[in-house]
Amino acid sequence: MADFCKISFPVSDFVTITLECHQSLSEHLTIQNSPVLFGCRTGICGTCLVEVIGDIPPPQPEEQEMLETLAANYPYARLACQVDVTGNVEIRKI
Repeated sequence: MADFCKISFPVSDFVTITLECHQSLSEHLTIQNSPVLFGCRTGICGTCLVEVIGDIPPPQPEEQEMLETLAANYPYARLACQVDVTGNVEIRKI
């Protein structure tokens, strides 16, 4: 049986969605169901920069390098296209 993760968007009008854990946010979040916008979906453009609160793995070195450039003062900043959702998370636009 698959484990499921809830993705919520506080401070927005978007409803919580449920995905199987380890799904790619960039494949499931759209302009219709989330406030997250995607550009390249590979972690190099920074369009999907968000704050993620929840239990998720730390960023890989390539993502960390982008985060240091784009959001050095945001400890919960992540590129949504690179997040491996392993539990319930809250996502906010930065």
